[in-house]
Amino acid sequence: MAEPTVLLLAGGKSPEHEVSLLSAEGVLRHMPFPTDLAVIAKDGRWLLGKEAEAALAAKVAPEGRHPFPPPLDWDRYQVVFPLLHGPYGEDGTVQGFLELLGKPYVGAGVAASALCMDKDLSKRVLAQAGIPVVPWVALYRGERPFVPFEPPFFVKPANTGSSIGITRVEDYAHLEEALAEAFRHDVKAVLEKALPGVRELEVGVLGNIWGEASPVGEVRYQALFYDYETKYTPGRAELLIPAPLDPGTQETVQELALKAYRLLGIRGMARVDFFLVEGEVYLNEVNTIPGFTPTSMYPRLFEAGGVPYPELLRRLVELALG
Repeated sequence: MAEPTVLLLAGGKSPEHEVSLLSAEGVLRHMPFPTDLAVIAKDGRWLLGKEAEAALAAKVAPEGRHPFPPPLDWDRYQVVFPLLHGPYGEDGTVQGFLELLGKPYVGAGVAASALCMDKDLSKRVLAQAGIPVVPWVALYRGERPFVPFEPPFFVKPANTGSSIGITRVEDYAHLEEALAEAFRHDVKAVLEKALPGVRELEVGVLGNIWGEASPVGEVRYQALFYDYETKYTPGRAELLIPAPLDPGTQETVQELALKAYRLLGIRGMARVDFFLVEGEVYLNEVNTIPGFTPTSMYPRLFEAGGVPYPELLRRLVELALG
């Protein structure tokens, strides 16, 4: 097979726009195939060629030039890599567009993307399958809040990532304020019990439905929780790869990650996040477009497992063409 040409999509309309551009920089540096960049600006318009490269260098593309659909020669590209974190990129939106074009793309399909993006719906599916998840309730904007557990708890937008819009609530007096912040980003919020003494574990999965798991990593930090600044500011968090775990716990985490991956019908890649509390493992969430920034866990997990960054990207492209 001839060497494929890749179209990398970055930026996007979501609050994770800047994170996407940071991820794109890493992917472009390590991609083993010819790759062109298209940047979707915050206004939904597109930047191509030199303008896309300038947006990447500036780490933000507030305004685009080309309307949707952009004037691209789609026949030039054998595969598309949507590196768009959050809404309009990780939720099945762009995947549906690429399905209409008949273009192979890296990562999960429409249904799996939408399901994993929604923290409430994905928890329902996982819990029904017997995979342990943290107690939660969901509520739509305008509904009266009901919390079946005592503080502390977290209030999260149901459909964002990178800890955007998340508040840790220590008492009921701050619940309305936390909900208002969550509803700035989504029409649905998830209220999730805060577990004591949590260790945060992450494992990467690679493959189409039947995946292979990376070594398990652990994230340690001093903040109240793994917030946006802690995630993306170098030095704020310590990444331990492999995590200091007994073999039985590591195996349990990897098995649960693979079970969830197949259950949710994911293709290509995912990072599956867990909480470990007093020997009990809880699946936190599944990210179908994990970060590829300098501080991101996904490529580092696979590198620790013997799959260097360029080889990881090669395999992701081949899985898309699969």
